[in-house]
Amino acid sequence: MIDKSVPLDDLLVGESAFVRRVAGQVDHVHRLEEFGLRGGTRIQMFQAGNPCILRMAGNKVCCRTDDLLHIMVERDVVEV
Repeated sequence: MIDKSVPLDDLLVGESAFVRRVAGQVDHVHRLEEFGLRGGTRIQMFQAGNPCILRMAGNKVCCRTDDLLHIMVERDVVEV
């Protein structure tokens, strides 16, 4: 199986993806999980950059990644 994960920063505005992995300091990862950002969660890039704004389950969440926090996602492929 080919890993199609890309860093969160690679998503374009309006693009959707599924969170595959959140890695970093335990307290940072735990905080994001409290907001609902965990493996399997579907997100949409609302505003790109660092920090970025994600749309998730009808809510918007601001998220900053750095050398200590890595979020890997898999793009949501929608067939037309």
